[in-house]
Amino acid sequence: MLKKITLLCLLFFVGNLVFSQEIAQWRGINRDGIYAETGLSKAWPEAGPALLWHFDELGDGHSSAAVTKDRVYTAGTISGMGTIFAFSLDGKLLWQVPFAEEWTESWPGVRSTPLFYDGKLYIMSSFGKIVCMTAENGAKIWEVDIMKDYGAENIQWGVTENLLADGNKLFCTAGGKEKNVIALDRMSGKLLWSCKGNGEKSAYCSPALIRLPNRKIVVTQTASSILGIDAENGTLLWSQEWPNKYSVHANTPLFHDGQLYCASGYGKGGIMLKVAADGSSVTELWRNTSLDNRMGGFVLLNGIIYGSDDSGKAWWSLDWKTGKELGSEKPVNRGTIISADGMLYCYGESGEIALVEPLSTGYKKISSFKVPFGANQHWAHLVIANGRLYVRHGTSLMVYNLKQ
Repeated sequence: MLKKITLLCLLFFVGNLVFSQEIAQWRGINRDGIYAETGLSKAWPEAGPALLWHFDELGDGHSSAAVTKDRVYTAGTISGMGTIFAFSLDGKLLWQVPFAEEWTESWPGVRSTPLFYDGKLYIMSSFGKIVCMTAENGAKIWEVDIMKDYGAENIQWGVTENLLADGNKLFCTAGGKEKNVIALDRMSGKLLWSCKGNGEKSAYCSPALIRLPNRKIVVTQTASSILGIDAENGTLLWSQEWPNKYSVHANTPLFHDGQLYCASGYGKGGIMLKVAADGSSVTELWRNTSLDNRMGGFVLLNGIIYGSDDSGKAWWSLDWKTGKELGSEKPVNRGTIISADGMLYCYGESGEIALVEPLSTGYKKISSFKVPFGANQHWAHLVIANGRLYVRHGTSLMVYNLKQ
């Protein structure tokens, strides 16, 4: 009887420990652009949903918001320094702290979204500085330089990666010839393992984590390859050749029901891979060049992939199993896409945000509005949390009520 009580107490403790590890990260809890929200408006007024608050002094950047139960974090470049901003949910600036030198050349600004994981923030600068700080006040805990420490080389528009964490591990595609993909101790920044991969440079990709019954796999893309790496020990399990014109593979791979989808721009399109049950290998199932999204992501709803092409001509819908083109429309110009409560949210590079009903044959545009604040590119991905839409446009962050 005592053993049973002890076991129950242990299970209760472990369950509460896991539950307490709040995570706010790139493209949602599963990094797939799907936000588990309900009760959202199915149509907007002509001017768009109600604007709750905005902040217009973020500096340059394409960082999205990381939203927790009581705070909002994002990043921008102020006087050449990447800076983390922390807000209350009602828009009060709580603190701003510089973390590293940032990109000021072509397309200047912070590229990455802060990762909030169990009370800490993690971010990587475009010059390869990985910084961990406390989410309470921005105090720096540790810093790692992938250029100096792991033989990385910078790439044309600055290294760009939304960091991935799991348990005590923080994963990063360093891009070094020997230490190509690395796992760091999340608490100290010390190296846990490194994988040589194919020795290629990084390619702007934010990795995904595949959870199989007996194995976890980190999936990322380097200059000409898709890599599958054992998350526990860094063993390269498989690689798939996947080059494109400029070695830009900025979309996070998507895993569902034993299959892995990756898509790149510049005419490359997408590839679907079947992942072996034990994760040890992949087999190609199909390719499609129409949905060649460069960096706006894609979502999977009801067996259909939705996303825009790189040319700006159309948004496509593809059958997940076969890659067959089901339809195309143009609700807005090319851009980013997320989903919540069964609807699509499409943010075009022209600054228009559309609420779209997903159809089996394409897209039905319901409502839209133009983003009123900010400057430069409309590249940041949208975020939905607690019934609110978070929109980043360069220097500004805007927050809208989706439950009006």
